Amino acid sequence: MGSIRRYLRFVRPYRKHIVWTMVVGICKFGIPLLLPLVLKYAVDDILLVQLPAEEKVRRLLWLLAGTFLIFTFIRYPIEYYRQYFAQWTASKVLFDIRNRLFDHLQKLSLRFYHNQKVGQIISRVIHDVEQTKEFVVTGMMNVWLDLFTISFAAAAMAWMDPLMTVIALSVFPLYGVAVKYFYQRLRQRTKQRSQALAELQGHLHERIQGISVIRAFHLEAHEQSQFLQRNRHFLDKALAHTRWNAQTFAVINTITDLAPILVIGFSSYYVIHGHMSIGEMTAFYGYVGLIYSPIRRLVNASTTLTQALASMDRVFELMDEPYEITDRPDAVPLLQAEGRIRFENVTFRYHEHADPVLTSVDLTIEPGQTVALVGPSGGGKSTIVSLIPRFYDVQTGSVSVDGRDVRDWTLASLRSHIGMVLQDNILFSGSVLDNIRMGRPTASFEEVVAAAKAANAHDFIMELKDGYETEIGERGVKLSGGQKQRIALARVFLKDPTILILDEATSALDLQSERLIQESLDRLAKDRTTIIVAHRLSTITHADRIYYIDEGRVKESGTHEELMSLGGNYARLFAMQHLERHEKTVSR
Repeated sequence: MGSIRRYLRFVRPYRKHIVWTMVVGICKFGIPLLLPLVLKYAVDDILLVQLPAEEKVRRLLWLLAGTFLIFTFIRYPIEYYRQYFAQWTASKVLFDIRNRLFDHLQKLSLRFYHNQKVGQIISRVIHDVEQTKEFVVTGMMNVWLDLFTISFAAAAMAWMDPLMTVIALSVFPLYGVAVKYFYQRLRQRTKQRSQALAELQGHLHERIQGISVIRAFHLEAHEQSQFLQRNRHFLDKALAHTRWNAQTFAVINTITDLAPILVIGFSSYYVIHGHMSIGEMTAFYGYVGLIYSPIRRLVNASTTLTQALASMDRVFELMDEPYEITDRPDAVPLLQAEGRIRFENVTFRYHEHADPVLTSVDLTIEPGQTVALVGPSGGGKSTIVSLIPRFYDVQTGSVSVDGRDVRDWTLASLRSHIGMVLQDNILFSGSVLDNIRMGRPTASFEEVVAAAKAANAHDFIMELKDGYETEIGERGVKLSGGQKQRIALARVFLKDPTILILDEATSALDLQSERLIQESLDRLAKDRTTIIVAHRLSTITHADRIYYIDEGRVKESGTHEELMSLGGNYARLFAMQHLERHEKTVSR
């Protein structure tokens, strides 16, 4: 019931629309309830009375004319607006839920995304939210309208013959037993089916993204086998759900068919003994059909609502995922940043019981300084820079910007002063213009062009088919590595941040691209606090200070000259890279 109460919060803004839909629905469902009475009148007052044939035809024509008018000119618009308003309301509710979920997803920590498959998240936002639509359409509208139909039909039957009404409704308790027995497990099996589908979608999403790796290693047969296993797992859950569903419908439909048989038997007996007219018997049978059709729909609705509730549970499980990185109650906005950064005795681990990634890290970066973090892979360099914009929070110690703990600044204001250029920058499907504008969505076209020129990207952009309007495909697949990197740089130029973080920004590029990007980086770093994470030490010899990071600790620090004269880890690594570069040059 908790999920239902929470779901109703999204429904509440549209309660007037639901009431209006109910009113229209009552008219829509009420019109067919006239048919048994029309049939009774036709039999008892036209067909079985002693009247001239002409009079019977005249009465019949008037009856048909009135009925035709109601069922065409009146019922058509009622049917249209009932369907339209019901779907409109449900679609608006789903729209609000998906917006709320997307907002929620943007606030979750990177740790959450490291532990989840993208396809599973998408399945909850798209498939499970769509499944909950039936709670609005069926549970909040059709169910009540069916109950209205049953109440009206039962009242009409009781008016004609109370005893026959009791006989006709005698199978009702069997529905209660069947629903209680079958629907307890149906919700669980529906949830299992949805989870299996999410796992299948997650696997498929990963494999489509990595299709180049699959082909490069000729893994098609292996991946087909892997997909087959997950697809079969989903099939097993789907068939288990289908079997239980089929049993439910079989029992319910069998119970439903008992009522007309009882009515035919008893009403025929009453007609024979003169206790009921043929018209009343016909009308009674008609109302039995009108009662048990909505009952059948109500029982079927139980199946639909059970599936909707299972999906509702999954939606709210995602919505209940806690935020790890939030603003403190007394956090203040960082309006004018100077760019002073300080790590004091910082210890950090990604998981509560994992080994520390950083241990007792102390380092200071003054405004406008260029600082480089170097060292072997896995030493903790990228972790250090991820703590500055609060992608994660430290366990002990503190990270401060401009003399204040980063947790005391509001997240939005802190990150607005930080620009990042990564080794593998993410570009989005859309145009070049759209991707650069992500640095500042309100920027004019002229400002975008200026940022592209500063990033040495304007010339190649103008050579593209549609210039700045060129569609670059998902993750910028239509561009080379160097081109993608320059667009990412243009994005940061447009943002114009006080603090610049460059994490392997020039690695894995050809010499021409590296030269162009290095020029842009030098231009971008001017008069900013700049932190460079680099493996290639030749690119950071100009840094004001270099920190050698290994095993999560600061092992050495100083200028390039100071570290070389020290003759420690940095000096040995620099000499090794210099020798390797010399050997490559000679071999050419």
